Amino acid sequence: MAPMMEWTDRHCRHFHRLLAPDARLYTEMVVVQAAIHGDRERLLGYDASEHPLALQLGGSDPVLLARAARIGADFGYDEINLNCGCPSDRVRSGRFGACLMLEPALVADCVAAMRAAVPAHVPVTVKCRLGVDEIDDEDSFRRFIDTVASAGCAVFVVHARKAWLSGLSPRENREIPPLDYDRVHRLKADRPQLTVVLNGGLRELADIEQALANLDGVMLGRAAYHEPYLLAGWQQALFARPASMPTRADVLARMRPYIAAHLAAGGELRHIGRHLLGLYQGEPGARAFRRTLSQARPHATLVLLEQALGCVERRVA
Repeated sequence: MAPMMEWTDRHCRHFHRLLAPDARLYTEMVVVQAAIHGDRERLLGYDASEHPLALQLGGSDPVLLARAARIGADFGYDEINLNCGCPSDRVRSGRFGACLMLEPALVADCVAAMRAAVPAHVPVTVKCRLGVDEIDDEDSFRRFIDTVASAGCAVFVVHARKAWLSGLSPRENREIPPLDYDRVHRLKADRPQLTVVLNGGLRELADIEQALANLDGVMLGRAAYHEPYLLAGWQQALFARPASMPTRADVLARMRPYIAAHLAAGGELRHIGRHLLGLYQGEPGARAFRRTLSQARPHATLVLLEQALGCVERRVA
């Protein structure tokens, strides 16, 4: 599951873990200064059920990234990932994200520092694009990969589009630059020693299976977030377990103890409920389910979840 700002928080990840026990989950991007100086439990805390879990960091200072990577390793994360793919203005102004693809030597320094700061069993990985602005030729992309790999990075998650640092919004950067899966496949064919994961535009199981025939993994994002029950189907098809898919109602039943604990600790239902809105996407009563659950206000209880579930159960009946 892809790291997605303001979406893949700890509640979202717990929900997705119930749907896909074997998927690798990623945090939202955490800026290094926040990881070092901020509320670490709020920013980095997670439920033990979320493993295997990767922490994505945003930054460009090797010293700070090394400190943040060590903090992440001490928290027990299974992977530390460096963001070299996000094209937003806020990220670019902080000199991290996709603009780092223009500075492969700096990224290599960052990876080397992070690699030295964490135990050997914790991989330091990079998420990147095919290129940036006019610098999107295959030679430049390979130069970036090879330079960073030489510093100790063996895993690259490649969003198979280039990024435009000006002129396109983050959303447009996810949709307008054309996908080029072939370049990612060629990278794996020419660099078989690297672990190459494909990201971008994947939704249909046939396309996922086709990618996995040659690559080491796929990273799925917005399709899974907006229609999370897709995860259950992908889990069963790719890992052959569980023997039968849980129903959507089963997944909600398994969420109840987690939600109850969150409410008992002073949290609000809407913190979790927003991630559940797409669970019944495409099913009778889905709109009423979303509408009911999205009405969660402070002090809402599990009763509201039962009311939302009733909207779909009545339609099924």
